[in-house]
Amino acid sequence: MADDSYRTIKQISEGHYAEKRSRFIAYAIPVKTVEEARDQLDKYRKQYYDARHVCWAYMLGADRLTFRAVDDGEPSSTAGKPILGQINSNGLTDILILVIRYFGGIELGTSGLIVAYRTAAAEAIAAAEIEERTVDEDIVVRFEYPFLNGIMRIVKEESPIVVTKKFDMDCEMTLRIRKGLAGQLKERLLKVETATIK
Repeated sequence: MADDSYRTIKQISEGHYAEKRSRFIAYAIPVKTVEEARDQLDKYRKQYYDARHVCWAYMLGADRLTFRAVDDGEPSSTAGKPILGQINSNGLTDILILVIRYFGGIELGTSGLIVAYRTAAAEAIAAAEIEERTVDEDIVVRFEYPFLNGIMRIVKEESPIVVTKKFDMDCEMTLRIRKGLAGQLKERLLKVETATIK
């Protein structure tokens, strides 16, 4: 996988695991921000208000530097960490996985809990549709109207997404392109007379 792409899930998916009458329900949820992750957690906590534990982990950002794992009352590192481990082993980001546990009356022990949370999280990921997305960069180019054709030829050849355009005596376009291709696009645009990049 390139530096300018990342793997995430398309939509919410669900996984299940049962062990010694304890039930584990896992949800893999696409999220972009910590606030979104919190909102989803609140929503599921309300929905499963009668569950003993709602353990979770998230990973955010194309660089995968923002993450957190929470055991929610389970013994330390038996729930959040195994969930995060599944996110990592699948190389995913912009994802929240929460596992809801209904206690069945029989203790599972630490290794049993680790297996249960890991398996439930893995089931939710297995049910998800995973997609690769690119890390894009926005380039704002300004130029004088007589040089529009030169700019448009480059846009046609390099195929960035045209986010905004304003054609007047002074023109401005916002172009979105995969990060790895941005350097080449900027270089070509700057060769057009009067073109500047903001």
